[in-house]
Amino acid sequence: QVRPVESGGGLVQAGESLTLLCEISQSAMNTITVGWFRGGRYEFVAHIKANGVDTAYADSVKSRFTISRDDAKNTESLEMQNLKPKDTAVYYCNYKSFWGRGTQVTVSS
Repeated sequence: QVRPVESGGGLVQAGESLTLLCEISQSAMNTITVGWFRGGRYEFVAHIKANGVDTAYADSVKSRFTISRDDAKNTESLEMQNLKPKDTAVYYCNYKSFWGRGTQVTVSS
């Protein structure tokens, strides 16, 4: 299993929260940058570098989304708060050239 596997998507109302999970079967996960993208154009959402400290966020999600990782469990999380209808999309996890199949997030107004 090289492809990351996403989970945690769902249907919520505006203002609510969701946490997405990305599982990676990568023996050296602590050496890679892991990121989230969304939509058909794979809009950048956030990433976290191998050191687990350096992160980056799209302006549209800053202060609402938090990315983190647990290398011992080979997982990476995207905590999303105060969700808005414009956050509706399929969210994809990525590392190196590998992409997951995505998890759907739908936010109703």
